[in-house]
Amino acid sequence: IMLAADEEVDGFQRFLTRPVIAIAIVIGCFILTRITYAILRAVVRKVADSKPGRSKGWWKNTMRRVGAETLEGGENRRRQRIEAATGMLHQFTSFVLWIIAVIAVFNVLQLDAAFFLSSAGFLGAAIAIGGQHRVSDYLTGLAVLLEDRFGVGDEIEASLGWEKPVRATVEHVGVITTRLRDGQSTYHVPHSKLEITRNLSQEPVRDSLQLDVKSADAKTVSTTVRDLAGTKGLTTVLFIDEIQAASGEDDRVELNVRTTRPLTEAERELLVQKASEVLSKDE
Repeated sequence: IMLAADEEVDGFQRFLTRPVIAIAIVIGCFILTRITYAILRAVVRKVADSKPGRSKGWWKNTMRRVGAETLEGGENRRRQRIEAATGMLHQFTSFVLWIIAVIAVFNVLQLDAAFFLSSAGFLGAAIAIGGQHRVSDYLTGLAVLLEDRFGVGDEIEASLGWEKPVRATVEHVGVITTRLRDGQSTYHVPHSKLEITRNLSQEPVRDSLQLDVKSADAKTVSTTVRDLAGTKGLTTVLFIDEIQAASGEDDRVELNVRTTRPLTEAERELLVQKASEVLSKDE
C-alpha cells in the first residue's frame, strides 16, 4: 500500500512538473529571442557607427549611383541596408527558436505532434503553401540587400506581369515586400516579383589601369585587356563600353575602364600581370 501511495505521489509530482517545465521553456525562448535581438542590434550599431569611408565587407556600397552622391549619402544607404537585413535575420532566428521551443514543449507534455499536424488537414497544407511563397520572398529580399540590387531612393524599372513595366522609386524595403511609388500610386510588391529589375540610379564603376609595355600601341593594349575578361581568375569581371587607352611617357599605357562592379586589388594585379605577359609574347 505504501509503495502504491509513493507511486501516486511521484506521478502527481511529474504531472505538475511537466507544465512548469513547458512554461519555463516558453519563457526561456522569449528571453533568448530578446537577447538575440540585442546582440544583433549591438553589432548593427558598431558597424553603422564606423566612420564614413571605412566600411568593409558586404555593407559597403558595391554600386555607385548616378550623379554626385555624397559620402554621407552613401553611408546612409549602407545603414539602411544593415537595419533592414538585421530585421530579416532577427525574424528568421526568432522563427527557428520558437519552432524548437514548440517541439520541446510537445515532448515535455508527451503530446504527439504528428497527430496535431495531421488533424490540421487542409489548414496545414494551406499554411505550408503560403509559407513557401513567404520563404521565397524572404530569401529574395535578403539577397537584394546583400547584393545592393536597389535601395531606398533608387529609381527602378520592373515587370510585374502587366503590359508595360513599372517605373517607380523605392520607398521601403521590408521583410517580405518592397514599397514603390510613382507619380500616380504606391505599389506593394513581394520580393519574389522583383528578381529581374533595371536600376536606373546605378551607374557602371569607373576605374583606371596602368601598364608598362614596350612596342605596343594603346589600341592593342585595350583589346588585350578586354579579351582577358572572363578568363581564369577574372571570370566575374565584365567591362562595359569600349576601353579608353592613352599612351604616356616611359612606355606606359593608361586605361580607363567601366565595369559592373569595383575591381578588387587582386583582380587589378592579375589583370595587369596577364596583360603584360600577353603583350610581351607578341613583341
